Amino acid sequence: MDIWPPSFDAAGDHVSVVELSMAHKPDLVDAAADGALHRLWYTRIPSPDGMEAEIERRLALRRQGSMLPFSVIDRASGKVVGMTTYMNIDAVNRRLEIGSTWYRKSVQRSPLNTECKLLLLQHAFEQLDCIAVEFRTHFINAQSRRAIERLGAKFDGIIRSHMIMDNGTIRDTAVYSIIQSEWPTVRANLLWQLEKPR
Repeated sequence: MDIWPPSFDAAGDHVSVVELSMAHKPDLVDAAADGALHRLWYTRIPSPDGMEAEIERRLALRRQGSMLPFSVIDRASGKVVGMTTYMNIDAVNRRLEIGSTWYRKSVQRSPLNTECKLLLLQHAFEQLDCIAVEFRTHFINAQSRRAIERLGAKFDGIIRSHMIMDNGTIRDTAVYSIIQSEWPTVRANLLWQLEKPR
């Protein structure tokens, strides 16, 4: 049986999105060390020492058909600067989540995330014919919630006591989505954001 969605790569002006590979490990180790992001208790970002295991975990989920993991490459440097995925894949209903995303600190608040999400959303709605794309984050992760809202996703609600975090606390998950009929407006807004002078 074929796995949905099939593999693909995409490139924009600032970023390329390519399927995750163990060959990306050295750049990802370096990226994870930038800002020690793995120390943020309210999110799950791999540590430099745990990168190989995280790559293996994501590739195993790909083989099971529940995730399509990507490396995110900064086109200016040619370096892998983070990871993202299609996850919680529902092939029958043509729905998925874009998540498990993180970027090295030095590229945060740059056009990179906006263009990365544009490429992934464009593929989801225009090639995969998705009826909806979700985004989820910890309720208290204000930076992530603002980034999701800037994309044009609408707030669906809170899944309370959704998961147990590594430190034993309970995560309430904020859920957002973009539906198929909203995509033309979301696409226009993302393109406008990328064209704005910074």
